[in-house]
Amino acid sequence: MIKKVFPVFLCLCLALCGCSGGEPSSSASGPAKESRVVSLYGSYAEAWLLAGGEDQLVGVTRDAIEDRDLGLSEDVAIVGSVKEPNAEAILALEPTAVILNADISGQVQVKDVLEGAGVACWEFTVDTFEDYDKMMRQFTQWTNREDLYKKNVEDVAKQIEEAKITAALSSTIPDVLLMRAFSTGIKAKTDDELAGAVLKDLNAHNIADDHPSMLEDLSLEEIIKADPDFIFVTTMGDEGKALEYLDSLIEKNPAWQDLTAVKEGRYIVLPKDLFHYKPNNRWGESYEYLGNILYPSLFESERQRREAAASSAADAS
Repeated sequence: MIKKVFPVFLCLCLALCGCSGGEPSSSASGPAKESRVVSLYGSYAEAWLLAGGEDQLVGVTRDAIEDRDLGLSEDVAIVGSVKEPNAEAILALEPTAVILNADISGQVQVKDVLEGAGVACWEFTVDTFEDYDKMMRQFTQWTNREDLYKKNVEDVAKQIEEAKITAALSSTIPDVLLMRAFSTGIKAKTDDELAGAVLKDLNAHNIADDHPSMLEDLSLEEIIKADPDFIFVTTMGDEGKALEYLDSLIEKNPAWQDLTAVKEGRYIVLPKDLFHYKPNNRWGESYEYLGNILYPSLFESERQRREAAASSAADAS
């Protein structure tokens, strides 16, 4: 059971380390072993653990518990939600550093209070594997666990590169539509989000790039006219309600059933753990997941080749 910390009266003149704004620089010395770190974003908390910082993590937001099973100690406190972190609960833990998401307004707002109390704020924006790489390079330098950088970044990068090379062997470029569904609407997405960036790296052509109006006002009529080979859906918030809303729109337009992607079983809801939450050390799985859908024959052949090579190596040893 994770311990909850309730608001208390605090003196803001805590004897903590100096504050820092924006992403930490590579010259920053980072935390000492006795440092106390709070993460205001579940995926960043996971990244900190992957960097070997479990003994220093003293607080997380609720999503780290509800959305990710990180196996945290009961001594790790909940300090509010991603959108509404509780400054008093954070400061009650006497942290030396807080990891936050620069894209979330509630976290940017609480940053002023934390910096006023002398707490170092490490801001990150992670939308691509390259962003994750930069964050983990910083984290593993601070935890003195460069071995974990190799395991959780360099090895993953090799997996991603292999997926890109395999996709590049295709003689055709698939047309795709990426949609984000939530309980009150749907929007087309391009490479400004995780799944879109992966699709681009795998040489898929997103039809929203040709129809910018889709990004603001997605109509089924535009989709029907473009008739993409694949339709991918990510969800935000309550997945059940988001898909219910999407289904209600589809039911109002029977022509949807005539789309090539729908008729041939290529209308796919992507798993949240790989395409909504930041996949961290599973980023390579995200690439392979979409690669297997876009280019099944190529990726199956590559899988068989690797298995054969591994078997030969085992026999040789």
